[in-house]
Amino acid sequence: MNIQEFAARVQENVGQVIVGKEAVTELLLVALLCEGHVLLEDVPGTGKTTLAKTLARSLQLGFQRLQFTPDLLPGDVTGVYYFNQKTQEFQFRPGPVQTNILLADEINRATPRTQSALLEAMQERQITVEGVTHALPRPFFVLATQNPIELEGTFPLPEAQLDRFLIKLSMGYPKAEEEEKIILWESWHDPFETLQAVATGAEIQAAKQTVETVRVEPEVRRYLVAIVRATREHPAIDLGASPRASIALYQTSQALAAIRGRDYVIPDDIKELVPQVLVHRVHISPHTRLRGRTPTEVIHEITDTIPVPVVG
Repeated sequence: MNIQEFAARVQENVGQVIVGKEAVTELLLVALLCEGHVLLEDVPGTGKTTLAKTLARSLQLGFQRLQFTPDLLPGDVTGVYYFNQKTQEFQFRPGPVQTNILLADEINRATPRTQSALLEAMQERQITVEGVTHALPRPFFVLATQNPIELEGTFPLPEAQLDRFLIKLSMGYPKAEEEEKIILWESWHDPFETLQAVATGAEIQAAKQTVETVRVEPEVRRYLVAIVRATREHPAIDLGASPRASIALYQTSQALAAIRGRDYVIPDDIKELVPQVLVHRVHISPHTRLRGRTPTEVIHEITDTIPVPVVG
C-alpha cells in the first residue's frame, strides 16, 4: 500500500475545512497508524472539535464527542447495565467509548475516577463493566483536549494517564493570511457540511501493517534509546520517560517515515518527534521550574547533546 498517497489524500481533504494545520494533521495520522492516542492542549476556538470531526468523516469512521465535566460518571463513558422492564433482563447500554474516534473534550475537568475509566480502553482496546469485558471497534482513537489556561475546576491528568497518550500537540493560532481565509470560508457557511470521505478504516488497518515493516537500523535504534534514557539521568528531571515512551518513539518514527514515502527511519524523524512524544511524559524538578525552565526546553537540550548517528 502507498501510505504517502493515502496520507496526502486525507491531508488534502482535511485541509478543505481546517486551514494551515497540515503538520498537525500529519501527526494525527501518525497516531492513527500506530493505534495511539493524542492529547491536544490549546485555548478554545482553535478548531479542536472540528479537526476531530473532519478526520473522522474523511476516513468514514464512527465519531463520538464526550464533554467531560465534574459531575460526569465512569458509566457515562463506558456504558451501563440497566434493567429492561419488557424483557425482565439486564441489558448493556454502550457508552460513547464504543466508537472509532472519541473526542474527550476538556478531559481535565472530570474527576480522577472518571478519567481513569478511559485507561483500560486506551491501553487494551476494551472496557470492563460489571465484570463483563466488551471489545472496542478498531481502529480506536482518543483525541483528548484540555485548556492550558484555566486551573479552577480542573483535575490535572496523573502521570499514568499522560503516559497512555502517544503524542501531545498544540494547534496554535493561525497565521494572519490563514485567519483571513478562515473568515472568508466559515463566516456564513460550514465547509464541513459538504465534506466527503476519501478513505476508509480498512485502509488504515492495511497501512498499519505496512508501517510495521519500515526499517530502523541498529544505529538509529540506539540513538532513540539514548535519548529516552537521557531523560532518566538529567539533573533537571525528577521523573524520566518510561519504556512505553521508547516504544512510542519507535512506532511514530516508523509511521512518519512511511507517510513521507520512505521504508526506513532516519535520525531526523526521531529528532522531530521527540518533543511531541516525550515532553508530556517527563516531570521536571521544582527547582528547574522555579528557574523558569520548561520541559520542552530540557528535552531540546537533551536531543542537542546526543550524537546523531551517520547511517550509510
